[in-house]
Amino acid sequence: MATAHPPIAFFDELDSTNAEARRRAEAGEAGPLWIAALRQTAGRGRRGRAWETGSGNLAATLLITTDRPAGEAAQLSFVAALAAADLAESCLSPGLVSVKWPNDLLIAGRKSAGILVESGARPDGRLWLAVGIGINLVSGPEAAERPSTTFAEHMDGAPPTPEAALNILASSFETWRSAWAAQGFPAIAEGWTRRAHGLGQPCVARLPNETVEGLAEGMDPDGALRLRMADGQVRRITAGDVFFGEA
Repeated sequence: MATAHPPIAFFDELDSTNAEARRRAEAGEAGPLWIAALRQTAGRGRRGRAWETGSGNLAATLLITTDRPAGEAAQLSFVAALAAADLAESCLSPGLVSVKWPNDLLIAGRKSAGILVESGARPDGRLWLAVGIGINLVSGPEAAERPSTTFAEHMDGAPPTPEAALNILASSFETWRSAWAAQGFPAIAEGWTRRAHGLGQPCVARLPNETVEGLAEGMDPDGALRLRMADGQVRRITAGDVFFGEA
């Protein structure tokens, strides 16, 4: 039985579901609420990159409020990745689905989703969070930074509609979020590690001010990626982009 999830506000078009979540949060709305659009005119990905949402793809953001500090609240990006993986596995062979640190959904080793978590302080001192998820159901971006794919490329039949996909995604997100709330991040780390792409393999991490190489050993309890360097030391990667054989 599917887990009950927050209500969904579906729009034909928005500039950005994350931007709409921010506007609502800054106007005092607390959520929880999913905001989705069939088309985004100014979608955004991580580090200010544009995120294209073609017709038939999913663009959705969960607006919620939390008492947790920002560092802990950011762990919801991993929850989002697991929910996206659950959605993919409901449509595709599970063997095709994996997740790459920190929150990329891969199908047959190619990126098929983008996740962006933004936050801000409320007057009461709590945080509002906008957990944005974009999924390539039928088409990928025209100018992808790295190889991408879609659900449709790996399905015999038609992929789910954005509305149907979001119902599955939102339900799964709530299941993982509840586990996170009750058991802490270890429950999320365990689920992530089971699906992890690239562990034990050479990895290139592009950080804001440098590029480092090593073997990806796994994830620390706070979500940092452990990278074993050539000299034997372990480098903790807390922010950046990682590449396995496609750098």
